[in-house]
Amino acid sequence: MNPLHKILIEKNSSCKAIWFMRQAGRYLPEFREIRSQNQDFVKLCLDSDLSSKITLQPVKRFDVDSAIIFSDILMVPYALGQEIKFIKDRGPELSDFKIEKFQDNNEIDFRKRLNPIYKAIEKTRKALDNKKSLISFIGAPWTLMVYMLGLKKNKNKLNFNQLIKEKSKIELIKNKLIKYLCIHLENQINAGADVVQIFDSWAGLIPSDNISEYCFIPNAKIIEFCKYKKIPNICFPKGLRKNYEIFNKLVKPDGLNIDYELEAQWAKKHLKNVVLQGGLDPKFLLKSEKEMLNEASKYIKIFKDIPYIFNLGHGLLPETEPDKVSKLIKFYRDHK
Repeated sequence: MNPLHKILIEKNSSCKAIWFMRQAGRYLPEFREIRSQNQDFVKLCLDSDLSSKITLQPVKRFDVDSAIIFSDILMVPYALGQEIKFIKDRGPELSDFKIEKFQDNNEIDFRKRLNPIYKAIEKTRKALDNKKSLISFIGAPWTLMVYMLGLKKNKNKLNFNQLIKEKSKIELIKNKLIKYLCIHLENQINAGADVVQIFDSWAGLIPSDNISEYCFIPNAKIIEFCKYKKIPNICFPKGLRKNYEIFNKLVKPDGLNIDYELEAQWAKKHLKNVVLQGGLDPKFLLKSEKEMLNEASKYIKIFKDIPYIFNLGHGLLPETEPDKVSKLIKFYRDHK
């Protein structure tokens, strides 16, 4: 049993495991080389050979316990008929959502559009050491709807009135997304993924009165499916603050990634019967080596006597130095 499985399944607090969100990304020169020759991000995600190669880059370079498949949460809206462009310095832009087109989808076409991702998982699993986990992932329904329906007009403001006006339509979209996300998860598991992570990146934008129907219940349904498939799982409902506690009690994931806005001691005290993961601000890797290791040491000491996976409260930043990542991993491995 590999370290990630040992922690997530056995809740073993003596076992060490480390990996990073966005560990295959722009901070690596070998990734930038591939990216410079492949400007279309969607096509890159659908190139099974390159996707597998990128996935394995950080595993070859660093002593991490897991690979995470190179893909994007927005590949599901793509497979459901929305066009996606990734604009430099602006992020993803999706074509206008059309409910008729969305309802016209079927499982066969959905799988066909995403088949290169499943092939990439198969290739990666064959190339990956059995001691390493292979993580696949999805975006939670709420976070996907934020992008698909253009609800996020700026970084921190949400057009929630649109949801109130179109409640029945939103309910239909949400339920259909849950169905297709479970199909996507099952296909990834069948291809060789042995851990799954669910990213609810915009959970923190949901008004408190609506958080159950848009965050807790959809995530709980997906986790229920994961448990039916007997696949270790991790949720990352970013920005929930103290609602993390309610999320944990209602959703009951195997693992819970905390973000850097959540105080580590509070998380340890209030988040019970779950493996905690992450929490560190990615910006701490941009500090001096001494400051970086001091910060890491605090987290290691706080979580040393509970099941914990060392990670961040968000993905690695593009300006991160790979050498700093190496030193951080070594420090974690050597820490008593």
